[in-house]
Amino acid sequence: MTFDRRIFNFAAGPATLPEEVLKQAADEMLNWQGLGTSVMEISHRSKEFMAVYEETLQDLRTLMNIPGSYEILLLQGGGLGQNAAIPMNLMPLAKHGPKADFIVTGVWSEKSFKEAQKYGTANLAASSVAEKFNTIPARSTWQLSDDAAYVHYCANETIGGVEFADIPDVGNTPLVADISSNILSKEMDVNKCAVWFAGAQKNIGPSGVTIVIIRKDLIGHSMGITPTIWDWAVQANTQSMINTPPTFAIYMAGLGFQWLLKQGGVKAIQKRNQEKSALLYNYLDQSGFYENRVNKEYRSRMNVTFFLKDEAFNAKFLEESNAAGLVALRGHKAAGGMRASIYNAMPLEGVKALVEFMSDFERRA
Repeated sequence: MTFDRRIFNFAAGPATLPEEVLKQAADEMLNWQGLGTSVMEISHRSKEFMAVYEETLQDLRTLMNIPGSYEILLLQGGGLGQNAAIPMNLMPLAKHGPKADFIVTGVWSEKSFKEAQKYGTANLAASSVAEKFNTIPARSTWQLSDDAAYVHYCANETIGGVEFADIPDVGNTPLVADISSNILSKEMDVNKCAVWFAGAQKNIGPSGVTIVIIRKDLIGHSMGITPTIWDWAVQANTQSMINTPPTFAIYMAGLGFQWLLKQGGVKAIQKRNQEKSALLYNYLDQSGFYENRVNKEYRSRMNVTFFLKDEAFNAKFLEESNAAGLVALRGHKAAGGMRASIYNAMPLEGVKALVEFMSDFERRA
């Protein structure tokens, strides 16, 4: 099957990218900055690439209003890599042996919780597994430790479509936030978390680079077993370049940041994201054919999950939506159903097209 236009790609990641960014990268592919080569072929330590690197960091600081008291690392290994790096760098700060608290609200925070058990005590402070990860446990029910090095939570669960409305208050204990699927989608007060981390492949650029934002006083406390590549102090001292960094992914992330700044920054894109998600959720709520099962208070604006009430229509829905150029709507195997990921680069027109298709499919079913 071929299309004479770009499809509307609702994939959870790697996700759709702004067409403007893709065109610029294509135009620069063979002759970047007049050097007669692509950005992928120059040294990561050259003055030309270091200029890209520094501009990328500065644009991210501008977009998220990141103060100088925080270090930004551009690493490899994805969120799963940081699931190991975080406990190895932070658990030694616990008062009575390596320990951390976890709020488990979906598949990704559950993975973080299980990985941390290899390096110390991982306390399950709250979980919504009994509610099939369709909600977030009330803050009053959390059983936080008084001797944990940090509290870990996932701000947006990509698979289940659950998102924290606000940054939780955990007192003086450092808070670690996995923002892989809602980074730069809304304004966030960086000072409210000690560590933020996110893969770039949803709201920023292609896969390959992981952003880790760390309060500087928390760097330099790693376990002796920490591999050099996961030691934040080593990475900070070498500008994230103890080995060859993912140069093309960093370059593309930089283009993504520039695009976002042109849109008016995070505040402007937040308004657009609210409009897109409201359009889709409003349709789902009035439909007798589809349903969203997430507690309304915690619905994700990035990953809208939904089910056909009669799942016998699932295969036909996916076949016809794909033929219509509305692709990657199948839900994750862990959750089933359908999922529309509507990250920053998904235009409002794409969500409108999806709602029109769903309405037409409902009439014909």
